[in-house]
Amino acid sequence: MAYDPNPYFNAPLTPTRPRMYGSTLARVIWTLVPIVSIGLLAAVPFVVAAVRGVIKPWLAGAYVIAEVAVLVFATAVSGNDPKNWAGLLLILLIIVSATHTALLDSEKIRIGK
Repeated sequence: MAYDPNPYFNAPLTPTRPRMYGSTLARVIWTLVPIVSIGLLAAVPFVVAAVRGVIKPWLAGAYVIAEVAVLVFATAVSGNDPKNWAGLLLILLIIVSATHTALLDSEKIRIGK
């Protein structure tokens, strides 16, 4: 009689989290979404990650709210005002969302996962 070990004995202690990216190319393409769309699609990678179960839905909602707020502010403050902060906010939105999109599969970051 052969010894058949318990299949749960070698199982990981915590269930593995779903992955956002299947390859490095997928990570690059998803990271380029907020950059190429000039911030208009900054929240899309986070909504997709929330649907896939990679992050919690509140994080995707926060990105949607932040993107809408920046775009509304950018259109409301248009004009010849020399202190126009709309461009700076759009650039910051693009940089922050692209950076966070690249870090979606990082095991070191636990916030929102």
